[in-house]
Amino acid sequence: MIKNVTNSIVYVGVDDTDIDLFESQYLVPNGVSYNSYLILDEKVAVMDTVDLRKCDEWLDNLEKALDGRTPDYLVVQHLEPDHAGSIAKFLARYPQVQVVASDKAVKMMPQFFFDVEFEGRISGVKEGDTLALGSHTLHFAMAPMVHWPEVMVTYESSEKVLFSADGFGKFGALSCNEEWTDEARRYYINICGKYGAPVQALLKKASQLDIAIICPLHGPVLTENLGYYIGLYDTWSKYEPEEEGVVVAYASIHGNTAEVARTFADMLRAKSDMKVVVYDLARSDMAKAIEDSYRYSRLVVAAASYDGDVFPPMHDFLYHLSIKGFSKRRIGIIENGSWAPTAGRAMRAIIDKFKDVTVVDSQVTIMSRMKPSDMAALEALADKMLE
Repeated sequence: MIKNVTNSIVYVGVDDTDIDLFESQYLVPNGVSYNSYLILDEKVAVMDTVDLRKCDEWLDNLEKALDGRTPDYLVVQHLEPDHAGSIAKFLARYPQVQVVASDKAVKMMPQFFFDVEFEGRISGVKEGDTLALGSHTLHFAMAPMVHWPEVMVTYESSEKVLFSADGFGKFGALSCNEEWTDEARRYYINICGKYGAPVQALLKKASQLDIAIICPLHGPVLTENLGYYIGLYDTWSKYEPEEEGVVVAYASIHGNTAEVARTFADMLRAKSDMKVVVYDLARSDMAKAIEDSYRYSRLVVAAASYDGDVFPPMHDFLYHLSIKGFSKRRIGIIENGSWAPTAGRAMRAIIDKFKDVTVVDSQVTIMSRMKPSDMAALEALADKMLE
């Protein structure tokens, strides 16, 4: 796809609608875009490459947009292969190009491209360095651990454009016309969720800039209502809930724990107008369940005991929450077991490692199947969760 961002900045990225799993783990039913940009001035700069699987299409876009000109610089903001995978082929086609990257990226580059000779062809930049292209000037700001250590972002001052690397990206090909927030949230929480403090540091730098356009490496170019997007990033990176609501996530073997979870969700709905979302962790998109756990203010986990521990889909879910920095939530626990319930203890062992969470003390234990005698305990937990 070739599209003008401004009169001098051209989008030359590509859609990937054939990919089944992004990073070999995230479902992307609407694909994903790999974004690359061309800045045309006295000097010509290419902003990032694309995944190698779409390199040929990208090079064709680039050649058409160049219209006979030759690029002078390749700015590498992020070395992850979905953005840097085509560097070698690009340099083979345009051998005169000077690569510009963070000092950390310069050191890491040979790890990926050990067969490329970078001597004399690459320049490292640091915080505050600039690159003049003519009427356009690139200002480089380091963004370590958003979400790799070598990441930087680039601000073009004449047109007030922030090239934001993976920041403000989303799942979904550009050919898919969909609302931004849900897939941007799922992308952020699962890709960058662990790195709230570095994202906060980058937002602080961005607050000092006059930004009119945000050009991310995935998803659409953002040109309007930028405060909305920046505000969401501020909320997400502080681990604060966006909305009041309850996620009920369950892991059920034979359906008995599922029945408890659905009944409990109905209790919550009967007691409050608060949003209640239910996830079957054995079948749902795990990344979506994690996303909504960050979106809402409360989480209830219900799981069967298994091999003296907890049914693995729940363990997987809680593990993912733990490595993504899950915090600042109210959590309730429901366990099920037939002879020696262990799920509650196993879940609590993981949850106790979360920071700044409140675990409701009314844990419910179900023995095999839910019975009328269990209703009072479930009602009490529901009341506690809604406090």
